Amino acid sequence: METREKIIIIGGGFAGLQLAKTLNNKNKKVIVLDRVNHHMFQPLFYQVACGRIEPSNISFPFRKIFQRSRNIQFRLTDVKEIDPSQNKVITDEAEFRYDKLIIATGCKTNFFGNKDLEGKAFGMKNTQEAISIRNHVLMTFEKLILEKSRSDDGNWNIVIVGSGPTGVELAGAFAEMKKEILPRDYPYMNFDQLKIILVSSTEKPLAVMSDEAQNKSEKYLKDLGVTFLSGEVVTEYNGDKVMMKSGKEIPSNNVIWAAGVTGNVVEGFPEEKLIRNRYIVDRYNRVKGYDNIFAIGDIAYMETPKYPHGHPQVANVAINQAKNLGRNLLKSNESEWKEYEYKDKGSLATIGKHRAVVDLPFIKFQGFLAWYFWMFLHLMLILSVRNKLAVFFNWMWSYFNKDSSLRLIISPTKKNGTLQ
Repeated sequence: METREKIIIIGGGFAGLQLAKTLNNKNKKVIVLDRVNHHMFQPLFYQVACGRIEPSNISFPFRKIFQRSRNIQFRLTDVKEIDPSQNKVITDEAEFRYDKLIIATGCKTNFFGNKDLEGKAFGMKNTQEAISIRNHVLMTFEKLILEKSRSDDGNWNIVIVGSGPTGVELAGAFAEMKKEILPRDYPYMNFDQLKIILVSSTEKPLAVMSDEAQNKSEKYLKDLGVTFLSGEVVTEYNGDKVMMKSGKEIPSNNVIWAAGVTGNVVEGFPEEKLIRNRYIVDRYNRVKGYDNIFAIGDIAYMETPKYPHGHPQVANVAINQAKNLGRNLLKSNESEWKEYEYKDKGSLATIGKHRAVVDLPFIKFQGFLAWYFWMFLHLMLILSVRNKLAVFFNWMWSYFNKDSSLRLIISPTKKNGTLQ
């Protein structure tokens, strides 16, 4: 008979994967459930969207990751509901019973209930969305060269909503693409008309970082020719025009939404267990009111003296909550468990070649040194040696040639009106 404790982890993002790795080859039976078959390195999605790196270079199949594990299994399935009274997870295909359950479902793009925005703007929280952005933007340029003077104004505006790291990095990458790559791919087109527009509800980009980082990033965006619209709130997008609270309108067929995230909540819990679409947890990441259900990462809302309104939804929190919970679960006595305490290791963002900003607890710096630091850190965080080498090669090729060869348009084909 099976005597090992059965632990189910829902989600294989930074939190779920780190917890599984902490429990790897220990005396626990672990099952990881996810709707996709791979872990995704989200900080570099913007480079996939801009054709700088291949999706496969930042995607890692779970079965490959756990290939040599003696106690971890993976199941590709979409979780529909949790039944805490029966210790059961319900999916499309099967039901899974657990002794302990860890919810690590992360976040999705937050369109704030606006269905038009959700249906017509692009989010960028998974590989498919990043590829869709690349396909759509590249198809826009193919349309432009065919239509020329007949093309509507919306094709000439790439609008990015949200000035956090994702929005700023996307804007910088598209601006460099406009300057260095597109004129060579389309030598008979004048890309002076192409505008990269970053719409921000705050007065400065990167509002959660230091004043030095905000001011420098704004300067970098201006130097790259990005139009930065501060203090603007997007209220509507109909597929042709972006409309703002101030009354301004921007024609655009290319709108990328990077203005916030919301939790991927699983059905089965009453509303009082949630705050802002995050599960309320104690200092051990245990969901309020349950002894054997935990939540970690972006989906967990934990109040501490240092963070009375919950932790920031960043990878560092997710990874370290997973490590702490994993170590606790391996202890035989709960009295030995340690509470989680977040240690802020800093934040950083890049805005094009030789342009980056870094805020560390002990120092803040910008420019080419910050850019090299950003590159090194992200390279080290990528999982496999093969993928590190592939990304490094692509970066070096782009560095010296100011180009990449990854601008493939890959989209589903239709046959008899259906996708194949």
